Formats: sequence, C-alpha cells, structure tokens
Amino acid sequence: MRFYLLQSKIKNKSILKKLLLCATIAVFVLSSANAQEVNFGVKAGADFASSKVKRPLFDVSFTGTGFYIGGFANIGLSDALSFQPEVLYVSVSTGGNTGLDFDEIHIPLMGKFAVSEKFAVLAGPALGILLDAGEGTKSFNYGIEAGAAFNITYNFFVEARYNIGLANLSDNVPGINSSKISGFFTGVGYRF
Repeated sequence: MRFYLLQSKIKNKSILKKLLLCATIAVFVLSSANAQEVNFGVKAGADFASSKVKRPLFDVSFTGTGFYIGGFANIGLSDALSFQPEVLYVSVSTGGNTGLDFDEIHIPLMGKFAVSEKFAVLAGPALGILLDAGEGTKSFNYGIEAGAAFNITYNFFVEARYNIGLANLSDNVPGINSSKISGFFTGVGYRF
C-alpha cells in the first residue's frame, strides 16, 4: 500500500516567512546582547531519513536519503558554551511514491559545548516547515536533535547528528494514527 502524505506544495507560505523572520531577529538580538565572539558559516551534507506511520493494525516504516545545505551563527556564551541557531534546506527522496519524499526548512536551535579545542557536542530543539505538505499532512514539524562536531581546522569541521521527530504530521487521515519523521545528518561545514 502506498502513502502519499507529502506531495503538494505548502498552502500557507506566510508561516515560513514569519518563522524565518523570527529566527533572523533572534540571531541579531542574541549577537548584539553578548560581547562574546559571533561566527557565521555554511554547511552541507547527507540526510538519512526515516518515517514511521502508525496504523490501527500495523506500523509501516519508510527510509530515504537526501541532502541538506544552509547557514548558521555560533554565538559565544562562555569559553566552552555557545548557542548555534541554524537555517537549513533539507530534501529527502526515496526515489518512488512511498510517502517519504519531502522538502523542509529545518531550524535547529542548538546548545554547543566545546569538550576540547577540536571536539564539541550539540543538543537542542529543532523546528521544521514542510514545503510540500499535502492534504492530510501538517506542515509544522518539531523534534530534538543531538550530535557532535570535530574541527579539522579553525574554519573547516565535520559533523554528525540525529534528529528525533516528535510531531505527528498526520492531520486526521483515516486509518493513520500518527506519522513522524526522524533523520541522521552527516556533513561538513565552513566557519567564516
């Protein structure tokens, strides 16, 4: 049985505009309120996503691969602790009509703790707006994200993260109790 949960374009683009505006304002307010160092950068990598659809009699899981690309600000709060808001474009496809083809604006709001000069751990909430949420699919996604980053040089780093989707994306679809998306991200970044 095929599920077509994520196919048509988002109908209300004003939500996306408001969320991006709030994220931008938060970055500038936090960076001006703190005398600590503020860095900006870009990142890109692979996303290995999974979707779990709970049905009354059985559950169905889908997997897909894709990519992410975007930018971040790293706002120092102390020598070892910083706040790292990000805005990423995420695209995932299974190569077929299985219900796990989606595009999302992904907004992690990460706390970052530098364990050493080269290694850091990150954790925090993540928000998302599905750009192609179809009928029966909610467009707002949220979850918890955690991972690690390793600095190759001051500018270049590699990262790995896991996002646990907490939002039920099913919008009163008959025969579907819930639908959640999670994913493993791995990639590289450049800090300016």
